[in-house]
Amino acid sequence: MDGIRGLFIVVEGPNGVGKSTAVLGLAARLRERGLAVHTTTEPTDSPLGRLVREGEDRWSGRAFALAVAADRTLHLDQEIRPALAAGQIVISDRYAQSSLALQQLDGIPLGELWHYNAHVPAPTLSCYLRDHPAVLERRLRERPRLSRLERLGSPARELALYDDVHRFLEPRGWPQALIDCHDRDPDAVVTQILRELG
Repeated sequence: MDGIRGLFIVVEGPNGVGKSTAVLGLAARLRERGLAVHTTTEPTDSPLGRLVREGEDRWSGRAFALAVAADRTLHLDQEIRPALAAGQIVISDRYAQSSLALQQLDGIPLGELWHYNAHVPAPTLSCYLRDHPAVLERRLRERPRLSRLERLGSPARELALYDDVHRFLEPRGWPQALIDCHDRDPDAVVTQILRELG
């Protein structure tokens, strides 16, 4: 698949780390500069993405991993590329790294997950947000309901998997920035992302 043209930023990390907050804050800061920004998330809000969200508690393993990969392919074709072609900056809450990390909790090896996702282009920058497991545990306890994968894993396990994926992608030319969120407010996290973008 062709590479990405335009500024495509991905915000990644374990559940409870503050990805959605960072995406909203980053979009606001970029818009203050007069830039056109499109925010998005995975799974998407498309019919397939909604099916993936609704099916997480019923599906697992390869079936779920392939459904997520299919949603990502449509996401690129129907939302990300058109927004970039229109001159917008695209910021996505989750992308391929989430599949590579979280779907290992379903027993799928990293190499197999990469095979499902190797066709997707690397973003301009993937920002991996990281915090201490105790912080993530506290935030997850505050949620009214946890997803199947959140119940299956733990913050410490998710962090270890994301760390493995970060190392796995380094030699594959995937532009990444590790953002330490510990004891930093959301605005400081966004400021660090902007620094990484130059």
